Amino acid sequence: MSNSRRYRLFSRWDPNEEIVRYGETWSRKIELNFTIHLWGEVVKQAHADPVVTVAVRSDGSVESVTFVRSSGVPAIDEAVRRIIDSQKPFQPFSSALARDYDVIEIRRRWHFDTAVRLD
Repeated sequence: MSNSRRYRLFSRWDPNEEIVRYGETWSRKIELNFTIHLWGEVVKQAHADPVVTVAVRSDGSVESVTFVRSSGVPAIDEAVRRIIDSQKPFQPFSSALARDYDVIEIRRRWHFDTAVRLD
């Protein structure tokens, strides 16, 4: 797929407000639906906060999940993948976003404590 139809949202600050809103809605869905009791023991292990890029297609499906930085604990990385899978599909793009983009790549740092926070 051509890079001209992709948008990379690698922080919460970006000049494209509509894409920032989409990224925030995406992040909130994961943060609000994460259940720590399912992963509590796994995320108590010493680990780095993983940095993950999720490529979301215009229909809300997930094209790919890429670890920019692993947590260093395979079970935590797998938990991130399973959390993303459990929330699919994501919200489809608005007609304005879909007109300009096929995929939005959302990069976030995942921090686990009593909940998951995506920075």
